[in-house]
Amino acid sequence: MITDSDTIAAIATPAGRGGIGIVKISGKDAFAIAQAVFRPLKSRPHATAGQNRQNTGIRGFKFKSHRLYYGHIINPKDSALLDEVLISAMRGPNTYTREDVVEINAHGGAVALHAILDLVLSQGARLADPGEFTRRAFLHGRIDLTQAEAVIDVINARTQKNLKLAAAQISGALKDRVALSRNHLIAVLTQVEAAIDFPDDVEDLIDPKLTIQALQKEVVASLNGLIRNYIDAHIFRDGISVAVVGRPNVGKSSLLNQLVKKDRAIVTDLPGTTRDIIEETLNLQGIPVVISDTAGLHPTENPIEKIGIEKTLAHVNGSDLVLFMVEAHRPVGPDDHGIYDKIKSKSIIMVHNKMDLIKSDSATALPDDWRFEDQVLISALYDNGIDQLKEKIIKLAAGKASLDLNAAIVPNLRHKLLLEASLAAAEAVIEQLQNGTSSELVAIHLQEAIDALGVIIGETVKVDVLDQIFSQFCVGK
Repeated sequence: MITDSDTIAAIATPAGRGGIGIVKISGKDAFAIAQAVFRPLKSRPHATAGQNRQNTGIRGFKFKSHRLYYGHIINPKDSALLDEVLISAMRGPNTYTREDVVEINAHGGAVALHAILDLVLSQGARLADPGEFTRRAFLHGRIDLTQAEAVIDVINARTQKNLKLAAAQISGALKDRVALSRNHLIAVLTQVEAAIDFPDDVEDLIDPKLTIQALQKEVVASLNGLIRNYIDAHIFRDGISVAVVGRPNVGKSSLLNQLVKKDRAIVTDLPGTTRDIIEETLNLQGIPVVISDTAGLHPTENPIEKIGIEKTLAHVNGSDLVLFMVEAHRPVGPDDHGIYDKIKSKSIIMVHNKMDLIKSDSATALPDDWRFEDQVLISALYDNGIDQLKEKIIKLAAGKASLDLNAAIVPNLRHKLLLEASLAAAEAVIEQLQNGTSSELVAIHLQEAIDALGVIIGETVKVDVLDQIFSQFCVGK
């Protein structure tokens, strides 16, 4: 049976070869397990793998907290040497999990690390579940749930702005803001419950006008501000998806190659070369942009091309932005009209490609009923106009709103939905106080607002929600 009192262990560094790899142990038996497999050395000995080193260690050795020790990992069954290591030993509660923690810093080969992990598991530890180290940090009160979720954002950060947003969340900026509003709601609920217990003194216990003013300032305004921040923050965290669409051979693959600065897509003079969706991620001014080269859209009887076109249309429907490419030196044709009809509900940048084939800066004339956020004239072949296109993508993605990267940022949809639920309940309380509704009904909505904020920081969260959150982590974190 798996319990939170088990001692857990895992490899805490990425798979593959590296200079250093770490095996992490956390729990009440961490020190005992480490002492069973570790032999400290006074000086560097001459040793070979598999050699008996049982007489080289320090007699009666015991770990002191927050020290780094040099020595060997030894199989206690036969005293065979596994690796030369550095071990850091840390007594709880001054650790990541608030439990006793040992980190074995070994050489980064997969075979060596798994041999050490297997040895640790044979001494009574069990393999950690994904995110279990961070989950224990949350359960033991070292961090709240928003800070725990920020850990995975730090790991997954794709730009410097991603990293700054996650770092601000780890520092507790969002937790503090949410806790402040929640504490104010609790204070109001305390007054309302007192009024329920002493109905004759309601007027003395609650001043509706002052309570409404306080709720609007301390709760409604604060929650509205956090919800507004989500719109900008989730773009920096999750990025945007951009699909490049157009007729065959208009230069979609050439554009992708110019944007990523490598030959990612095959480019030929033959139309229909791209049959599948090719994706690459760009860092445009701190915003992760996933750009997709898609199959050319046109009528066809080729069954393979039909599949590619169907996948393209499905992909376009899920994209945040569409780059609609036409040839600058050719008039718009029936195929272009067919493409526009399929994408006109999306946010679009009109891209006139092959400007090198026209004599002036005048692009292809477009039908009067076509409406676009913006247009740009480029030559994907000669890298002209690409910087202007990037600027237009950023303009549409981030808008003109500025984002304080050190402020309380709402990074994900889970937080946003809970904030909206709490805000709706708080606004219902205000309306009820204005209408003189009974204290019992006011208390119900106050509790709803409090509970929603409690789920954000983990005060009232259910186990299945925790399971879902921490399942996103890698093993070892």
